[in-house]
Amino acid sequence: MASNTKFSDQTDSDVQVEFDVPPQYKVLFFNDDYTTMEFVVEVLMDDFNKTFEEASAVMLEIHKSGKGVAGVYPYDIAATKARSAQNKARAQGFPLQITVEED
Repeated sequence: MASNTKFSDQTDSDVQVEFDVPPQYKVLFFNDDYTTMEFVVEVLMDDFNKTFEEASAVMLEIHKSGKGVAGVYPYDIAATKARSAQNKARAQGFPLQITVEED
């Protein structure tokens, strides 16, 4: 007995999925007279996945204007990255200040 069942490859295009995009938060580094530029570049590369060139540009922005954005993430990720970077700074004896602010 042969089956005449057909399957459609088409999807229902009238279906709309709505979701809320989580708010984004900036991780800000602040300039100080003690934290070395090399350390800031290292943390930006290790914790914020910046290339050397990107990390150097952010470090120079921090140095020249007093603060710079290390990255923009949902709150939990931003807070975790900020805490990790600040813990590394304290372990090295640097007073690096890092905050998380809504974008």
